[in-house]
Amino acid sequence: MGADVIDGYVTDLGSRLRGSKRQVRDLLTETRDSLTDATEAHLGRGLTEQEAQRRAVEEFGPVREIANEYQAELAVAYGTRTLIWLAVVLPLMHMAWEYGRMLLIGPWQDFGTRPPSWYLVVAQANDLTSGIASGVALLALVLGRMLARRYDARLLARTAATISFLAVGAVLLGNLAIIAATAHVDPARLVQSLPMSTASLITWTVIVRLGLLARRCLSCATIVG
Repeated sequence: MGADVIDGYVTDLGSRLRGSKRQVRDLLTETRDSLTDATEAHLGRGLTEQEAQRRAVEEFGPVREIANEYQAELAVAYGTRTLIWLAVVLPLMHMAWEYGRMLLIGPWQDFGTRPPSWYLVVAQANDLTSGIASGVALLALVLGRMLARRYDARLLARTAATISFLAVGAVLLGNLAIIAATAHVDPARLVQSLPMSTASLITWTVIVRLGLLARRCLSCATIVG
């Protein structure tokens, strides 16, 4: 009967947490170990097994409060992971795409007639989007580490989640804008060679992956009470 006290507490705690499975598992393992150590200490003072476990759980804290603290920690970790992905992957993806385009397609002005000026503006804006999003993510990482001790983890988690979500959204809109602009100017340009089609598929796979990370990051941060 006594074992059910710790098991029930850990199970209830785990059901309230969202984040990396490995990190959740590590936190729950640490919790169980702490409760077991406290139980053994109370057993040494003459309490029964069930009384010792109940006392250990009471001293550890209400499950809702502990879950809130753990969730803030998980949200910050997930936000940091997502920002790192944005800071590193976006510029690499953009450079790979641009290199492939220049190698296999050539400059925009080599497409027969020169595209209209507004099209070049859209293309340049799309190019800048990845760089700006990556730079903002990197800046957020640096500032987050500097401010970690001065600001509440909940605020940092929500800030990281919001930045991640907006950055991915901007990159997504930039790519959709250039596709729509290309279709308007010359739909034939959307039909690419196999290498470029593969590169496009990889690009969209990365964007979707980043979008999922940003959404999970936002989800982890918004459930922090």
